[in-house]
Amino acid sequence: MCAARSRKAAGSREVSAPETQVEASVPPIAAPVHHHLNLLGAVQGLLTVVVLAVFVITFIAQPFRIPSESMEPTLLIGDFVLVNKVVNAPGGSWRWLLPYRGVERGDVIVFRKHFQDEDEFLVKRAIGVPGDHVRLDRGQVVINGQPLKESYAVYLPSGPDAFRDDFPASLYTDVGVDAKWWVQMHKLVRNGALIVPEGDYFALGDNRNRSQDSRYWGFVESSEIVGEPVLVYFSVRTPSPDDGLLPQLPNDRMSRQAGAGQLNFARWDRMFHVVR
Repeated sequence: MCAARSRKAAGSREVSAPETQVEASVPPIAAPVHHHLNLLGAVQGLLTVVVLAVFVITFIAQPFRIPSESMEPTLLIGDFVLVNKVVNAPGGSWRWLLPYRGVERGDVIVFRKHFQDEDEFLVKRAIGVPGDHVRLDRGQVVINGQPLKESYAVYLPSGPDAFRDDFPASLYTDVGVDAKWWVQMHKLVRNGALIVPEGDYFALGDNRNRSQDSRYWGFVESSEIVGEPVLVYFSVRTPSPDDGLLPQLPNDRMSRQAGAGQLNFARWDRMFHVVR
């Protein structure tokens, strides 16, 4: 009986030995891969890019498209410009973080102006800054008694316009002038010149005879200024009412000689053009 039990125990040991070897040969099971961690990292990266883009558009730079000929030839219809918003500090306490600076005479500015029931984004050049005495004498801008040198301004052929060319006018001769502005303007005229109040700017288009500007609707308030266009990053070839009158760009002449082509929709030479 005892011998049988010994043999059974021995047999049991003989059978269990191979099972132990088999178990030892099985590789350990790998830990499961957590794919959701990779997805979370991708979402975090995307959110970071979105936050940075919103910050840049809100406080630093923003794209705009030029809609009219009032700033030609400095800016053409169809130009897409990058606007530097680090010019005029918005409300709040961001001055300590971003290097805002005030608008200076001669700066090209983009601003939001309210007309009737809607807001419009306009682009003009700041000609008069707070405290300036501004007038126009036969189209020539005079600031504080001195003629202003304007290499950027063009004067296309046009009929005489006393209100446009001799500003501020003493008579209401243009139906396009805003009535409220007409009343405000005459309260600020001294010795034939318009005094620019604190916090306001007098803005004109470079295409001087084709521009609706401060002469017709008044000052640009500091709070209305969005920024300064600094770079043309793309330009779509768009017909202008003044084609044939303004100096043609080299790429425009080349495209006409080459004829219409698939790539002729853009002004390629305007890309990365610095706005001055």
